[in-house]
Amino acid sequence: MNKKTFNLILIIMSPILLIVLLEYGVFEKYLAYILIPILIAYYFLGQYSERKFKK
Repeated sequence: MNKKTFNLILIIMSPILLIVLLEYGVFEKYLAYILIPILIAYYFLGQYSERKFKK
């Protein structure tokens, strides 16, 4: 797997996760508390992909 494939998988999975959370109504109560961990996770996944797939 290369960096482009990894980024593409994350781009496809993130809207799916957000849509599922919206459908179950989780965002209504805990919107501020959910977005912060998601953003932190994307930051660390970006760091991981940069180190793992560096040329």
